[in-house]
Amino acid sequence: MDKVTAGDFRIIEEPQKPLAMEPRKFGMWLFMGSVLMLFAALTSAYIVREAEGNWVYFEMPGLFTISTVVILVSSITMQWAYWSAKKDNLENVKIMVTLTAVLGISFLVLQWQGWVQLVANKIYFVGNPSGSFLYVLTGVHGLHIISAIVFLLIVMVATYRYKVHSKSLVSIEMCTTYWHFLGGLWLYLFVFLLLYR
Repeated sequence: MDKVTAGDFRIIEEPQKPLAMEPRKFGMWLFMGSVLMLFAALTSAYIVREAEGNWVYFEMPGLFTISTVVILVSSITMQWAYWSAKKDNLENVKIMVTLTAVLGISFLVLQWQGWVQLVANKIYFVGNPSGSFLYVLTGVHGLHIISAIVFLLIVMVATYRYKVHSKSLVSIEMCTTYWHFLGGLWLYLFVFLLLYR
């Protein structure tokens, strides 16, 4: 057997660090995945039910277009808040988080007023499936927006207590991700409902 000297050993491959994610972020991504699957199932059911016939076609409330603009603007203000937190511009974080919360509540009010328009046009939750699906899709999304506003209010309180800054970004980063996700989800639903109304 050959003699092996210490100089004969060399590292073939550097050990790799295991993939790791902050547990709260991981939980949020799992939650968003399940929400995505829920809406994929609902929109698939919508398409299948529409193909069966007995479907009433109607105009989408004009307020849904305005609420779409509001949610897109709120995504900009939320991102601005996050960037400001990274730069320790804490006064700007307070303003942008507060503005995002106001825009989120405005979105919900506009959605509610859109439902009022639907009822005025005799499109009810009970009756034709086309109306039922519209109320379910927008209502379930609205519930998720409420959860995002609650999250945002928690971040807002932390912001006013100066607990959100460049060395403590997890909460505002998670809130920003969730807010963008719900904004993107509404954009998908809005386009979907315009194409399949």
